[in-house]
Amino acid sequence: MTTTEAPPQAAPERQTSPAAERRDGWIRRAPLLPALIFTIIVTQLPFLVTIWYSLQSWNLVRPGSQRFVGLENYATVFTDSQFRGVALNSILLTLGAVAIAMVLGLLIALLLNRAFLGRGIVRTLIITPFLITPVAGALLWKSVLFDPTYGLVNFLLSPFGAGQTDWVSTFPRAAVIVALVWQWTPFMMLLILAGLGSQPQEVLEAARMDGATGFAVFREVTLPHLQRFIELGVVLGAIYLVNTFDTIYMMTQGGPGTASANLPFYIYQRAFLGFDIGESAAMGVVTVVATIIVATLALRLIFRSFSAAEEA
Repeated sequence: MTTTEAPPQAAPERQTSPAAERRDGWIRRAPLLPALIFTIIVTQLPFLVTIWYSLQSWNLVRPGSQRFVGLENYATVFTDSQFRGVALNSILLTLGAVAIAMVLGLLIALLLNRAFLGRGIVRTLIITPFLITPVAGALLWKSVLFDPTYGLVNFLLSPFGAGQTDWVSTFPRAAVIVALVWQWTPFMMLLILAGLGSQPQEVLEAARMDGATGFAVFREVTLPHLQRFIELGVVLGAIYLVNTFDTIYMMTQGGPGTASANLPFYIYQRAFLGFDIGESAAMGVVTVVATIIVATLALRLIFRSFSAAEEA
């Protein structure tokens, strides 16, 4: 008579109650609570106060003028032609600086991706502008390079008859863009270098073995691979540059007129030079909401492209 042993049964999975899962979740998140609370205090509470100010008519030079006016300040902002002009300036400054910095960063990254003697030293020197504080960089361009009498730019251009040009006063917007491009090109270059470093070498070698030229390999293989990194650099650069204040303040003071002013600088003028707290708060709220909407849409598109690339 033979006996058959029963197959071993798997140990039953331990069931955790929803209360235990919630407790474990809070335990994992507890170390992050101080940072979250600090972020809410320094960002969200001031924003709520700004919204409250935007619903008030309050000018500091007229004591006792504070009163609730609802959405009247927002109506004034959207009908203000000067605000629309400054908003257009902000778009031109941001897009111009980001586009030029990205193109230059791409070209420099392609050059530095090749092996040559002293490549590490050259990379370190090229990222130096990004390590300099914006105020120091703006003063460098205004006083050392663009000065009409002692500037290096006029010294180099003097043989061509352009040795006495006041670049900051004559071309204020272009001068600010040049300073921003100089500062942000290393950031774009680092992103592109990261993308080039993650590119599969087998694909490049296969393309070369098939007889593809260097430009064809860049256009058909390298550039599509770098698309995600380029988009990320453009979005991050635009988010930071749309809030530029120190470079404009130190170089042009937004002038002449508002030719080189952007929205943060114009809001500063209305709040701390015009003392119109209500209207400047409404401008700030409009600017923040518009920036959040554009940045959220752009980041969603980028994350979607990254997810699609990982699945592929």
